[in-house]
Amino acid sequence: MVHKIALVGIGKIAVDQHIPAITNNPDFELSATVSRHASIDGVESYTSLDDMLEKRPDIGIVSLAIPPQPRFDYAVKALRAGRHVMLEKPPGQSLAECYALEKMAQEKGVSLFATWHSRFADSIPAAKDWLKSRTIKRFRITWKEDVRRWHPGQEWIWEPGGLGVFDPGINALSIMTEILPYDVHINAAKLEFPSNRDTPIAAHLAFTNPDNAVMDAVFDWRQEGPQTWDIDIETDQGEMKMSSGGAKLSIDGKSIVEGSDHEYANLYAQMHTLVQNRASDVDLSPMIHVCDAYALGKRITIAEFEF
Repeated sequence: MVHKIALVGIGKIAVDQHIPAITNNPDFELSATVSRHASIDGVESYTSLDDMLEKRPDIGIVSLAIPPQPRFDYAVKALRAGRHVMLEKPPGQSLAECYALEKMAQEKGVSLFATWHSRFADSIPAAKDWLKSRTIKRFRITWKEDVRRWHPGQEWIWEPGGLGVFDPGINALSIMTEILPYDVHINAAKLEFPSNRDTPIAAHLAFTNPDNAVMDAVFDWRQEGPQTWDIDIETDQGEMKMSSGGAKLSIDGKSIVEGSDHEYANLYAQMHTLVQNRASDVDLSPMIHVCDAYALGKRITIAEFEF
């Protein structure tokens, strides 16, 4: 069975990732788009989600590739209309919103998928398996990128609910919570806020863990030149490095995975499985870490940052 899907939001992430993943998957048909400013050639387009839901009852899945601030209202409309819903990361601008959507999906008997695309990188299964039988001594996340390159003109990321540097940083947290053999929690954080912004541009997090390992994460949105998305792990039985956001994996200096960009293809394959089984996948552990960072973090005000 081919599932008809509507894509809401036709921005950079939709064009770069969602549309190719949908069109290359034989289990889906991109049947409609919803956007106030953009459309896709050959695909029926709407400027209103309400209009699409009313006129296209045959479309069973709605994928939301819009900023987190308005996402809750869109998801509620789709769920109330009995449609399966796929949420771009982060799944919402607050935990309460996410829990409410999860409950609504259960009541409606439809699938809800809170996606974490970095968890579907090629190296994740091997990294997770390797760590299961080892004691971690040192765990360091280094996630540094240029916000001007990856979010050109996207002012929403600096507004409340936009998460700031945690928008990319939550990708690293989604990997960490997937590959670690146990739960961890933040016990200290420092957040750097430009004086003219409502969300942080940099963060340093420290974690408590059962191995008593030194475990921390550094996020920074001011990186120029080469971009850095690395996780370095030292254990009692060797060292592991994940790079390129999880696409590459090396152990003791030997390359194990030299992955391609299959994350969104894997996401949509998972969405197909969930819909087939009327199941949901709503793991909020990466979001919990972000909320804890805001709750525990020492706020440091720095110079203005012009975007």
